[in-house]
Amino acid sequence: MNQQSDIPRHRLGIDLGGTKIEAVVLNELLHPVYRKRMDTPAEDYDRVLQSIVELVHQAETELEIKTRIGIGTPGAISPRSGLLRNSNTVCLNGKPFVADIQECLQRPVKIQNDANCFALSEALTGAGKNYSVVFGVILGTGTGGGLVINQTLLTGLHAISGEWGHNPLPWHKETDGSPPCYCGKSGCIETFVSGTGLEGEYQRRHAEALSSRQIVQGAREGVETCVQAMERYFDQLARALAHVVNIIDPDVIVLGGGMSNIEEIYRQLPNRLGDYAFSDYFATPIIPARHGDASGVLGAAML
Repeated sequence: MNQQSDIPRHRLGIDLGGTKIEAVVLNELLHPVYRKRMDTPAEDYDRVLQSIVELVHQAETELEIKTRIGIGTPGAISPRSGLLRNSNTVCLNGKPFVADIQECLQRPVKIQNDANCFALSEALTGAGKNYSVVFGVILGTGTGGGLVINQTLLTGLHAISGEWGHNPLPWHKETDGSPPCYCGKSGCIETFVSGTGLEGEYQRRHAEALSSRQIVQGAREGVETCVQAMERYFDQLARALAHVVNIIDPDVIVLGGGMSNIEEIYRQLPNRLGDYAFSDYFATPIIPARHGDASGVLGAAML
């Protein structure tokens, strides 16, 4: 391997998702030069570790380099115990993930929550790069967030900065209900504004299982139950983000994850958010991620 310097010039990022593990290598200019993914063995912790090692070795062998490594994980590492917690890939919870993967790879590895990685990449080279205070939001199977201030990721004392998805939905309405969340509580924001949250609420109301894509398409075609579902969704998302605005007042909100591809969000949210923000006007840009579904893995490499 090329070891002209003690500090590797290339950065390798791993995005450890619930369904896939993706690796990307960035050069000194933060340009991708390699990318590969594989399915996540989500029920087997040891196989997750083996898959990461395999991806790293394949990348470094093919490129004939040694890299610095960052990994974005669901959940976060507890600063007190050093164990991974709050992951919806539950086989990771309670495991000494950092120690184990560093032993497997025989080098230091930087670890961050996947939403933090998303926010970092969008703040450094993506849609939020021209803003000082960037709140990055993932609206996918789950709901996450990350906060970057002056291009520095804010993780917080408990490593939970940005975890807005596990606060209760604000300005709760009787029609919202209080669905259970995998975290053990009920009525979390994630259970409403994630893709699975939208699907779950539709099924509870109408005793019919539709995917989030089908609900969105049905609303566009004028199907009344779908129109009503999306009206509720936009209102719930506006309430949830208004809480963030009232606490942080970010310069921009960048949306990622599958639900961020719903074009109507960017037309609907500004006016609705203004009804809940503690201000006489609302001007925060709400924009889609520039890097799309690559934001997380790019951010991991930038750690």
